[in-house]
Amino acid sequence: MRRAPALFVLVTAVLAACVLGPAAMACNGGPYVYAGLAGNTRVAGVGAAVVAASQGFSVRSGHVAGWVGVGGPGQGPGGSDEWIQVGFSAFPTWNGNDLYYEVARPGGAPTYSLIRSGISAGTRVRVSVLEMRARRDWWRVWVNGSPASKPIHLPASHGSWRPVVTAESWDAGTSECNDFAYRFGSIRVALQPGGMWVPLRGGMPIDSRNTFMVRNAKGDVVAAGGDGGRALARNLR
Repeated sequence: MRRAPALFVLVTAVLAACVLGPAAMACNGGPYVYAGLAGNTRVAGVGAAVVAASQGFSVRSGHVAGWVGVGGPGQGPGGSDEWIQVGFSAFPTWNGNDLYYEVARPGGAPTYSLIRSGISAGTRVRVSVLEMRARRDWWRVWVNGSPASKPIHLPASHGSWRPVVTAESWDAGTSECNDFAYRFGSIRVALQPGGMWVPLRGGMPIDSRNTFMVRNAKGDVVAAGGDGGRALARNLR
C-alpha cells in the first residue's frame, strides 16, 4: 500500500538540493535530507544487512527510511522515472520499522509494497535487489536470501544503473527534524545478473544539512540524522 511520496531520489537530486542552501533543506527547509553512499560503477544488483537504531529513534513528521536500490528520477527510457529499492521505513505512528520495497516504472506512479511490519530496533535484515539471470531487464527483491517479490520488468535497466545505499528523512512540509540512524553492513554489489557479488568499493558520500555518514574499515556505513542522530549512531558503530 502506498503510504507516502516516493522514497527514492537519486544522488543527482540530493546533490542539487545540497547546493541550494539552508532555505531548501528539511529541519527548517525543503522536504528531504539524506545520508549514505552512492557507487561509481554500473551494477546488476546491490544488497546490505540493515539495522535500525533503538532508543531515541523518533519520527515526528513524514517518514524516515534506510534502503538500497538502483535507478532513479530520469533514469528510465526517454528520461522517465524508473527505480527499484528495498529497506526499512518508519512513520510518525512508529511501532518499529516496516520492511518494504518500492518500484517505479516508466510512465507510472511509484508503488510501495509492505513486506513485513513492526520490525524491532536492532533486528538485522539482509536486503537486496538483483537483476535476474537470463532475464534481461527483469529484477527481484530479496530478503534474507529468499525472493520477496515476483519478477519485475524494468525496461532498459540492464547495465544502466549505479547502486545507492542511503538513509533519508522526509518532513512532510513541516520542517520537523526526525531523529534516525541505520547501519548498512556487508554491502555488496552484483557484477552480473543473477549474482557474482563483491564488496562495494569506493563510492561517493551522500549527506545533507543535519545528517551524516560514517564508514568503518570493514566498509559498513552508519547513516543518521536529526538532533539525536549522532547519539543514535554511536549505538550502531
